[in-house]
Amino acid sequence: MGRCSATARGSRPTRAIGLFIRSTAAGERLGGLAPATRAAAQALAAAFDVVVIETVGVGQSETEVAEAADTVAVIVQPGSGDALQFLKAGIMEVPDVLVVTKADLGVVATRAVRDLRAALRSLGDRTTEVIAVSSVHPLQGVDELVAALDAHRERLDLAAARVRTRRLGALADYVAEHGARGLRALGGRRAAERLLEAQPLEADEPALIAALEARAERPA
Repeated sequence: MGRCSATARGSRPTRAIGLFIRSTAAGERLGGLAPATRAAAQALAAAFDVVVIETVGVGQSETEVAEAADTVAVIVQPGSGDALQFLKAGIMEVPDVLVVTKADLGVVATRAVRDLRAALRSLGDRTTEVIAVSSVHPLQGVDELVAALDAHRERLDLAAARVRTRRLGALADYVAEHGARGLRALGGRRAAERLLEAQPLEADEPALIAALEARAERPA
């Protein structure tokens, strides 16, 4: 899974060797991620094999995790009507894997899986997997979920994905700092993305943000 999607919500001591949990507050920022989460994930990736980012949830605005993670798993509770709501909100394009919890509920979980698969087919998506899992003994679907996450990682061009993550992270931080006015000074989001694409592949986020700020200060 590599560097996956924000931080655990509750920071608590753990006795597990090699496991670190850190909570960060998103506050009022739209996007679903705390400002420091992306940088923290990149730093932790140097020391940990897997970094998991838990977001505040997914709605029409809380989709920044798709720009910060190698693999995005969206968790769906059966019987909640989320499949229809996700389709209406255009969220079905975000996940690489859809996970239905509480598979032990039986029919209601099976219906959620069926509805999600139908929603994906309606969008022409035949690659995103929908997996039902349960933590009730005996465990269900956990091995299948791990296999799906590993398979998605195998298909990734990680070098290109990391470059894209840095660029989109720089743009997100620039917009958080300068707002809509700053984005307009760049000529809009597409113009900003083209500017970032022209930067060296090895450029880090501070250098990318500096390039955006320099462009915004130049006369149109």
